[in-house]
Amino acid sequence: MTQAFLKCGRFRLSVQQGRRPLVMGILNVTPDSFSDGGRHQRLDMALTHAEQMIADGVDIIDIGGESTRPGIAPLSLEEELERVLPVIYALRDCGKPLSLDTYKPAVMREALLAEVDMINDINGFRAEGAIEAVRDSEAGLCVMHMQGQPQTMQQAPQYHDVVGEVEAFLQRQVDLMRQAGIARERICIDPGFGFGKTVEHNLALLKNTRRLIRQLGLPLLAGMSRKSMIGAVTGKPLERRMAGSIGAALVAAQQGAMIIRVHDVAETVDALTMWQAGREDA
Repeated sequence: MTQAFLKCGRFRLSVQQGRRPLVMGILNVTPDSFSDGGRHQRLDMALTHAEQMIADGVDIIDIGGESTRPGIAPLSLEEELERVLPVIYALRDCGKPLSLDTYKPAVMREALLAEVDMINDINGFRAEGAIEAVRDSEAGLCVMHMQGQPQTMQQAPQYHDVVGEVEAFLQRQVDLMRQAGIARERICIDPGFGFGKTVEHNLALLKNTRRLIRQLGLPLLAGMSRKSMIGAVTGKPLERRMAGSIGAALVAAQQGAMIIRVHDVAETVDALTMWQAGREDA
């Protein structure tokens, strides 16, 4: 049975099936993210965007200091910290859980000292020292699947059974975290849409979201907002993918995803609220 709440630092978030999924708003403080790079790079711009997301009904704010779009070069530790720490310190009393999107253990440690509530790791806490960096905190932990590295992950992704392989990876990493003493209530999973996957792989994972939730018994985060899979299915360029992204969010919600990571907070909150109101079992 899937757990009913997620422990995220100072917050206890309800992720019980049957409720409206939580909306995680993306706050990229980068010059080169695929969708909104450079728009919120300055601290004042980032804070203004965060305030707007809060007004729009966001449930979690996910701060990212390093772009992980396909082909991007890695960012130095120092530069990532310079980007994200001022934002964390400025927002930690905003009344919403703060998540940090990072795969570097040293960044995780510094962010936890700054009282970030969640660590969202695209590398699934595989880096040496990553599990140790978060083990003794109270932060929520999102374990994501990625095949390869951002520099090369989309060149030729291959699987024999994408759903089975993603499920096995997530189970293995969750088991390692549990063996390290991390409470189950702190963990959620992410199949990693677009991270080392073709459009067909992404769609197979979306259609099998409920299976992943059932097999692992953990809340699932779905992040498809504006990604190339939306463009491939709808034929729309990046700037016209909002409707497709909301459609994907609704499919994920119907499949049982309890956290939806998006750029367009207000529109997604409204769509999920209407979806929830119209459910036969609501």
